Amino acid sequence: MYAIVKTGGKQYRVERGQTLLVERLPAAEGADVALEPMLYRSEEAVFDAAGLANVKVTAKVLEHVRGEKLRVFKFKPKRGYKRRTGHRQELTKIEVTEISASGAKAAAKASKAKAADAPTETPTASKEKAADGS
Repeated sequence: MYAIVKTGGKQYRVERGQTLLVERLPAAEGADVALEPMLYRSEEAVFDAAGLANVKVTAKVLEHVRGEKLRVFKFKPKRGYKRRTGHRQELTKIEVTEISASGAKAAAKASKAKAADAPTETPTASKEKAADGS
């Protein structure tokens, strides 16, 4: 069982018990945060909005850290232009504590049934309509 969640403008594939570094979250250390699921997969895949409303992904904030330093160097030859700057990204280390779906199976089956019940037009029927002039 896994889920794909969206946080900080990025998407991550997570499983229960997994730790990962994400963009800085405004929660305090030790707090629980809810992550936005984009897809849930156990026996069946759930990725429609109605099914994802029942999916809950919870993570615990372990610590706030800073990423490694990145050096940015700008240089233009023959002009004496040199600039050096650096950047350290603010990150949050989280541990996924729970991935649960209440009624996700029923929602997935309902969406499949709705797709199967929808009338489909056959190619021969569309040719007959074109021949009739309608």
